[in-house]
Amino acid sequence: MSSHNEGKVIAFINARIIDGTGAPPIENGVLLIKDNIIADLGTRGSVEIPKEAKVIDVKGNTVMPGLIDAHMHLTGMRTGDFIKEPLITPIGVFFARAIVDLKALINAGFTTIGDAGSIIALHLKYAVLEGTIVGPRIIAAGLPLSQTFGHGDAHYLPVEWVDYRTTKKLTPLMGLICDGVDECRKATRYALREGADYIKIMASGGVLSEKDRPEYRQFTLDEIKAIVDEARAARRFVHAHAQGSEGIKNAIIGGVKVIAHGIFIDEEGIELAKEKDVILIPTFSITERILEVGEKAGLPEWGLRKCEEIYKIHIENVRRAYKAGVKIATGTDFIGGVFRHGENALEIKMFIRKLGMSPMEAIVSATKIAAEAVGLGDKIGTLTKGKLADIIVVKGNPLNDIDLLLKAENILLVMKEGRILKSNL
Repeated sequence: MSSHNEGKVIAFINARIIDGTGAPPIENGVLLIKDNIIADLGTRGSVEIPKEAKVIDVKGNTVMPGLIDAHMHLTGMRTGDFIKEPLITPIGVFFARAIVDLKALINAGFTTIGDAGSIIALHLKYAVLEGTIVGPRIIAAGLPLSQTFGHGDAHYLPVEWVDYRTTKKLTPLMGLICDGVDECRKATRYALREGADYIKIMASGGVLSEKDRPEYRQFTLDEIKAIVDEARAARRFVHAHAQGSEGIKNAIIGGVKVIAHGIFIDEEGIELAKEKDVILIPTFSITERILEVGEKAGLPEWGLRKCEEIYKIHIENVRRAYKAGVKIATGTDFIGGVFRHGENALEIKMFIRKLGMSPMEAIVSATKIAAEAVGLGDKIGTLTKGKLADIIVVKGNPLNDIDLLLKAENILLVMKEGRILKSNL
C-alpha cells in the first residue's frame, strides 16, 4: 500500500455510487477514503464526514471502481505486423511507446491491467510502482510458456530466436519454449525468477500463430499439472491461452484458474469451469478490431482467415457459458497501436451486445470479476470498506448509456490507491 496519502481523508459527495458488487446504485451517496483505503460509503447522512476531510463534489455523476483489463499486452507495437515490426524496431522504442499507452489507460479509467505476456510490462511495472511513470497497476505474466510448435512459438523464425533465454534480439512478445514435465518446471521457475506475478501458458493453438489451429491441444495434462504445481509453490496462479475444447478442459483439470479466449468451449468444459470456479476471459474486442482494421494494419493472412472462421462460434459458445453461470471477466487482448490502449472499455460494450449482459453485469465483469482474474479480488474491484481506493468518476450514468465508459473525456476523475491521477471536476 502507498503511503503518500497517509492520514489524508477524502470524501466524495453527491454521487451515484456503483460499488461493483452488482447491488443497486446508491443515489445521493457519500464515499469516504482514509489512508488510501475505502473507509465508508452510503447515502448522505449515513456517513459521517470528518472535519479535516477534503470534500469532492461529483455533482450527481457516477462513482465506481476503477476499470480492469484482465488480459492485454503492453507491447509498444504500432502495427498489426507482428512479424516485421519486432525485428526492425529497437526495444527501447517499444518501451517509450508503452509509457504513452499507460497514460492513455489511466485517462480511460483503467486502474489495473493484467498483462498476459510481454517483457515490456514485466519491466515497466517497477517504474509504475516507484512513481517514475504514471500508469495503472500492472500485474504481469512476463514470459509466457509454450511448447515447441505452440502458440507462443513464432513458427516463422528460427527457434533459437524465439526463446528469451537463447535469443540475441529482444522483442516485446518473447516467451519460453519447454517440452516435457522437467522443462516445464524449469521454465516456470525461470519465469518466476524474471518477476512474473502469474504464469501464462499456451494450452492450445491459436488464431494468430502461423502453422497451428485453435483446436490443437498443446501441453499435455502432466505438463500443465507440473506448471500449476510450481506456480502454487510460489503462491501464484496460472492463466491459460486456451481456444480448443481439449486444451480448455486439460487446463481446467490441471488446475488453471483463468481461461483466456475459450473459443471452442463445450458443455463439458462449461461444467468443469463452474465446478472449479474458473474465470473465462473471452477477449471479443481483439477479434472485432482485427476484422475491422486487421488487413490495413498488416496482420498476416493466416490470422485474418482464422479470425473470420471463428467469429460467430466464439460468441455462441461463450454465450452458452455465460448463461450457464461461468464467471466472465473483461480482457481485450489489445497490443497497442491500431489495437489501441485507451479504448479497452469496448469489451464492456461487447458483453452487452454479444452476450446479453445487463450494463450492471458488464460493469461487475470489468471490476469485481476482473479483479479476481488478476489475483486481487481481496484488495480491489469493489467499493468495499477496507479495499484499496481505486475509484473513477464517470460523467452521467453508465447504467443508462454504457458508451459513456468508452470515451476518456467522460472519465472525470481517476484515483489509484488513494492518489488522484486525473481530475476534470
